[in-house]
Amino acid sequence: MGMNMPSWFDIKGLSPDAPQDEVGLKKSSDLLRSIIDEEAKSIPSERIVIGGFSQGGAVAIYTSLTSDIKLGGLLAFSTWLPLHTKVMDIVKDANKKVPTLQCHGDIDPMVPFTWGKMTAMLLKQLNPEHEMCKLSGVMHSSSPEEMEQCRKFLLKSLPSQ
Repeated sequence: MGMNMPSWFDIKGLSPDAPQDEVGLKKSSDLLRSIIDEEAKSIPSERIVIGGFSQGGAVAIYTSLTSDIKLGGLLAFSTWLPLHTKVMDIVKDANKKVPTLQCHGDIDPMVPFTWGKMTAMLLKQLNPEHEMCKLSGVMHSSSPEEMEQCRKFLLKSLPSQ
């Protein structure tokens, strides 16, 4: 497929068995990790929530699973678990119980809802704090319902101090 996505990583195909740009994913994850490290100098890492939509969500999932830094939460919108055949072998303990909200539209033509469900099943095996939200009638986009779920998640995960 060769959809060049220089902001995150190259999409080589849109099927679970398509080759993946592991180098590009890890480079983006390293960038996100450096931002987390910088933020953690001034606020506790347990108050840092990372997340993203589509490719950004894939980077956030991968980063949370492979990070030694305990995070406050993970938001994953219309996304998938990248390197799904490898990542389970390199998961770190720090975020195995990080509060996680995953939302996915049930008519998403870009990242099929079935990928979201498969991702949710794998993440739930690792993390009892994982919550999946099915968005009825939503394509590869956001929705008011998703933003409300996000708001509630953040209030619950990052209570006032």
